[in-house]
Amino acid sequence: MTAAAIFELTAELRHDQGKGASRRLRRTHDKVPAILYGGGEAPTALTLDHKKVLHALENQAFYSHILTLNIAGKKQKVVLKDLQRHHFKKAIFHMDFLRVKATDHINMHVPLHFIGAENAPGVKDSGGIVNHRLIDVEIRCLASALPEFINVDISHMVLDQTLHLSDLKLPKGVEIVAFLHGHAEEHNYPVVSIHLPRRVEEEVVAPVEEVIETEVVPKGKEAKTSADTAAPEKTPEATATGDKEKGKGK
Repeated sequence: MTAAAIFELTAELRHDQGKGASRRLRRTHDKVPAILYGGGEAPTALTLDHKKVLHALENQAFYSHILTLNIAGKKQKVVLKDLQRHHFKKAIFHMDFLRVKATDHINMHVPLHFIGAENAPGVKDSGGIVNHRLIDVEIRCLASALPEFINVDISHMVLDQTLHLSDLKLPKGVEIVAFLHGHAEEHNYPVVSIHLPRRVEEEVVAPVEEVIETEVVPKGKEAKTSADTAAPEKTPEATATGDKEKGKGK
């Protein structure tokens, strides 16, 4: 599939609607249900070939590009506004497309491409690592001026430096949506930074001390010694009795 073909998909009108009909389309016919809206026209229910959709989605530019939907021989310019995926399978549940004209102002999320990391002094000279705080940004522009991505040059960044949204170099006619409603300072979010990697200190395990067991002697009693256990002490009475027994034997 050529690059031009990736940005052009054939769609068919969908007459059966509802959750049950959508499940049948996905399972039985390997189709993706979709909806096309906007442009002052009524919403139109569509279906697309699932395999061709998956292949097109492999190209990152598909998400932020003016697309062409060929519907029964009629081509319409659209952008992808929403995409529902299966939570773990490689499957698409539903797609939303918005009709656009070259003169329409649209809001879109476009990816950020970070370049020059290998030459950044904070990485090359100081051993820092790059921390991507954002991977895309929502912009507003004419549909005809929609960029596929925005480059973020970090080749000049030093250690502990952070770039914010206000530092991005935007194409002509492109604005950041977060800045359109005022209070730009509050929405000037960090985009990328360079810091030293955190060192994970080894846990120091205290040596196990030898435990000496001691016998607890109840109050008023004394512990028996080995001598006490080996030979019980003879009382005077026992000695006298033993002497009598010896006399009888004589």
